[in-house]
Amino acid sequence: MREIRNFIAGEWKSTASSIDDVSPATGEVVAWVPRSGQAEVDAAVAAAREAQPGWSRLSTQERSRYLLRIAERLEARAEELTNLESLDTGKPVALAASMDIPRAIANFRFFANAVLHDSPGCHPVDQSAINYTLRKPVGVCALITPWNLPLYLLSWKAAPALAMGNTVVCKPSELTPLTAHALADIVRDVGLPPGVFNVVHGYGAEAGDALVRHRDVKLVSFTGGTQTGAKVAEATAASFRKTSLELGGKNPTIVFADADRAKAIEGAVRAGFTNQGQICLCGSRVLVEQSIHDEVVEGMTRRLAKMRIGDPKDPSTQLGALVSAAHREKVEGYIKLALEEGGKIAHGGGRPRLPGPLANGFFLEPTIITGLSSKARAATEEIFGPVVTVHPFDDDARAISMANEVRYGLAASVWTRDLSRAHRVAAAIDSGMVWVNTWMMRDLRVPFGGMKDSGLGREGGVYSLETFSEARNVCVAL
Repeated sequence: MREIRNFIAGEWKSTASSIDDVSPATGEVVAWVPRSGQAEVDAAVAAAREAQPGWSRLSTQERSRYLLRIAERLEARAEELTNLESLDTGKPVALAASMDIPRAIANFRFFANAVLHDSPGCHPVDQSAINYTLRKPVGVCALITPWNLPLYLLSWKAAPALAMGNTVVCKPSELTPLTAHALADIVRDVGLPPGVFNVVHGYGAEAGDALVRHRDVKLVSFTGGTQTGAKVAEATAASFRKTSLELGGKNPTIVFADADRAKAIEGAVRAGFTNQGQICLCGSRVLVEQSIHDEVVEGMTRRLAKMRIGDPKDPSTQLGALVSAAHREKVEGYIKLALEEGGKIAHGGGRPRLPGPLANGFFLEPTIITGLSSKARAATEEIFGPVVTVHPFDDDARAISMANEVRYGLAASVWTRDLSRAHRVAAAIDSGMVWVNTWMMRDLRVPFGGMKDSGLGREGGVYSLETFSEARNVCVAL
């Protein structure tokens, strides 16, 4: 049993009450998590506010070196962090080892170097004046991260925020606190000045709400559900504070008849079921040209029938547990709804039978549903689980209109051998990101974010440096 504590002003702090951290694979309590409230948030924000001037006065090179040291410690503890992430989220240890932890290391390394090469710009005006741009830290930043990619997404926000001279108060999900606690330990180990990096655990409605509404917080970067994102936006709007929102998705995987079938089927399965479908980028709507619809469904079904479901600690496991019992019930509710709306289960739909302690885990079979209207609730609302719906289309125009008929606009993938079609369809989809003949191939330099109900703002590369700073113009008459 682990006792997780808050990290405030460089010190570990406990709270009077706690929250149980439950292992999704077994249903057992593995840690106690602080149940923080206004007092803990006030202390963390005060520490961050006090530390910010000194941190921002350090040279860019000094801040960069701190980030590189954090990356080194993350790498040295990669196996431990992999096991913690798998224990906390229920994801296969193989996935945490290949995606989550390497990406967290890469985030710190990337932004440690990116900040050294930031060039805001200089603009001469004839011979009469020079305009140049300065970037100023925003101040105290609230970083609120979800349970699906805990360390991955915390590092995605913390690295650029710190690189630009801000101080941070992090509020990880109460469902997955272990790697945030470990990152705080690493920050302490590398000697980051007290108050620069703070972690406050607790419920979103208590600690999260207090943090978002705190007037000394100058920027909120939030990743999570669209409904909660709307509340964050409402809380920050009246005081005109900077806000970055990375929200939900109901992303299309569009497969044309001229696509490489084997690669498209493999891509659709990967997009639909990686991390048990619990990634905002997952392709949960598979749109298939009518002439190959049945072939693609059969191919996906064969692929899923071979997928190994089970103990996340087993390196051969491909599909782990959902994050909580409540979340599994939500996903099962959508499967039931899909059947009521006229859908048919082509594969899965139930709970797998697993031995020993795993019998109490929150597992669910990977599920394919066909026969639904593309406008059905189960086909348009974010399920965030191992469930995809498959829909036929007749031509490019119909594929595009189906892709755009949902309220979200985060990501899409297009599978075709026709380069002209690929460009044309990608440009027509209302989506912040489109992959062609691949899925989730990420480059840290490119903008990440969505349209419509999928969010506000962009992060990644120079976009993150812009998000976590205030750009100021200085005009000098010659």
